Amino acid sequence: MLLVYVPRLTNRLGYTLNVLLSYILHIDYQITTSIAAFMEHEGPRFSYGVDAPLADEPSFRCDTLLFETSVAPREIGYTLVGDTHAIFPVEQPSSLPFDPFAASFFMLSRYEEYLPFVADEHGRFPSSQSLAARDGFLMQAVVDRWALLVRDVLCQAFPSLQHPLHNAEFLVTIDIDAAYCYRHKGMLRTCRGLMRDALLNHDYDAVRRRIRVIMGKEDDPYDTFDYILDLAQRHPSIKPVFFVLLADYSIYDKPIAYTNRTHRQLIQHLDDYAKMGIHTSYYAVEQPELVELEMQRLSAILHRPIVRSRAHFLRVAFPDTFKTLIDAGIQSDYSLGYAEEPGFRCGTCTPYPFFDLSTNQELPLMLHPFAVMDTTMRKYKTMADAEIQQVYASLVDETRRNGGTLTTLWHNQNLTDSDQWRYNRQMLEYFASV
Repeated sequence: MLLVYVPRLTNRLGYTLNVLLSYILHIDYQITTSIAAFMEHEGPRFSYGVDAPLADEPSFRCDTLLFETSVAPREIGYTLVGDTHAIFPVEQPSSLPFDPFAASFFMLSRYEEYLPFVADEHGRFPSSQSLAARDGFLMQAVVDRWALLVRDVLCQAFPSLQHPLHNAEFLVTIDIDAAYCYRHKGMLRTCRGLMRDALLNHDYDAVRRRIRVIMGKEDDPYDTFDYILDLAQRHPSIKPVFFVLLADYSIYDKPIAYTNRTHRQLIQHLDDYAKMGIHTSYYAVEQPELVELEMQRLSAILHRPIVRSRAHFLRVAFPDTFKTLIDAGIQSDYSLGYAEEPGFRCGTCTPYPFFDLSTNQELPLMLHPFAVMDTTMRKYKTMADAEIQQVYASLVDETRRNGGTLTTLWHNQNLTDSDQWRYNRQMLEYFASV
């Protein structure tokens, strides 16, 4: 049993120790504020928040962040430890040249997202305003790396703590913004689509394709679900998670009607082979009552409570969005990642619990950050295939290095066999086979 001495235990500090030691390093530990108990302990131990070691133990000097209760702008220093970017440098003597616990808390809590920022067109926190992007470490799972640096320090002093890394896992999540491109859209939406294709776009191939799909002479291009389920059957380790949009129709939410019988049967079919969650609507940030309404729709289809969520357009607001999810019964959220950039928004490839900085409390919600979305490299960055493959390979290597979970975000409509999206299938096959 590892014993940790701290001069004062705060909610922030207790939370951070738990994420790094339990969730990432899988080390059993206890915390003490008693110097006498710490000195009597004969097993592995370290101290935190003291100016010098109490005995001969590893000791980490601290920044004040974990002993504060407010949220305020602050100057954050930067250093390198080998090839690992680090923040919150500290003076010596210290077992590491930075405070790995304050640094981790800053990233995990999304501290910077509680501060004023210039939002993008959808009201989102843009990657360009993140410390990780500005300092060039967005593609590193720095929290996991920092935890491993702590482990290395501890294992040098206490070899019994040495244990192999967990095998990396790869999680495929699929957002169903619209299950079908042409089918099951109702007379009004179908007529409007035909008029748009013919009169506005003069795209008569699209008109013919729409008619052939509606008449059953051609497959709907968005209906890629048999392919996804077949892939999951061939690669059982990927265990896909689907998030279904069941919002009312709007400018940003355009799902198939939740009352449509075929749509409901599809959702029930997917539930037989995969995990399911709600894809909360675009306007749920401003109208939190929509979350429970949309969850009730999915629950009525699946005949059980809904416990997973991801926000449409990845629109979240700290901490209100996550409090709303908790109140509605959500246990796991998968919304944290950037639409416009690949990388580790929260600095980690490990699922971890949510911490509310407005109350300085850990709340019962697991966060599953994703590292890359299928449209990021095509829509936002216009990368060539070789560049895209390099990004994906880098994320896989980073996750393997840290023994974490690489969560990826895909859309059923972007897994078609068309020239535009065929490369997505190749990359999904790559992830499934790593």
